[in-house]
Amino acid sequence: MARINGGAVASAEPMKFVRVNGVRIAYESTGDGPVPLVLVHGSWGSHHNWDPVVPGLVPDFRVVTYDRRGHSGSERLVGQGSFNEDVADLAALIERLKAAPACVVGSSAGAAITLRLAAARPDLLRGIVVHEPPLWSLLTAGSTEAARYEAVEHGPLAEVLRRISAGDHAGAAELFVDAVALGPGSWARMPEGMRRTFVENAPTFLDEENDTGARTIDETALARYRGPVLLTSGDRSPPLFRPVLKRLAELLPQAEHAVYAGAGHIPHVTHPEAFVHEVVAFMSRSYSGTDLEARR
Repeated sequence: MARINGGAVASAEPMKFVRVNGVRIAYESTGDGPVPLVLVHGSWGSHHNWDPVVPGLVPDFRVVTYDRRGHSGSERLVGQGSFNEDVADLAALIERLKAAPACVVGSSAGAAITLRLAAARPDLLRGIVVHEPPLWSLLTAGSTEAARYEAVEHGPLAEVLRRISAGDHAGAAELFVDAVALGPGSWARMPEGMRRTFVENAPTFLDEENDTGARTIDETALARYRGPVLLTSGDRSPPLFRPVLKRLAELLPQAEHAVYAGAGHIPHVTHPEAFVHEVVAFMSRSYSGTDLEARR
């Protein structure tokens, strides 16, 4: 596991708030670049997950980061939620901030949300970058990979959910990081602030896992998306993501691919310079001759 970078705080500005779909969402908008870039964090996290990369992105973009509903500074509603609500929130946020069409970058669960937005509202997008979405429905039924996911689901992941339900949020977060997402010893290497965020947002992860459609996507609708796509992975990530990305490449034949050397599931945290390079280079290629290229 690569060193986890604590990262510089991207902005000294206070958080702003907007109400969309009946939920108070906390967000930051940083920089005055000509192209809006919205960053969508994964499970357990917050907009601060992106702090290491925002300074490198603001010369070229107007960067919007936000706390997804139920996470950190955004409102957590009572009752079962769904990822469809996250997609609706992202669409509404782009529209309310007059950021359409936007480049959208998502990591992990945030990547799944980004892909669902591409399937549902392609009109809001200039292009998308997705890193290792946990869309396990794309695994071939009966395959070795599907069997491996079931072993995780019924093993460490089930124990994570049991611990959250029992109120052991810290124990659940540590087990998830070390046994499911990042590898043994990763929890101990995390900055204290990131660990606190994980513990704080544990109840929302339980809610996400109780969404019966959490790990699925409408493949037919997604295949209709024609905009630019960058699919990324880390060469030290859990191997289960490889067949998911392979299937996404079949659904989105226009997609480009990038692999972060020495990185795992959170390259924006562990390898921020490489992450910024890939995002900026991809968007510049995708929009040759536009205001983004002229800015560089």
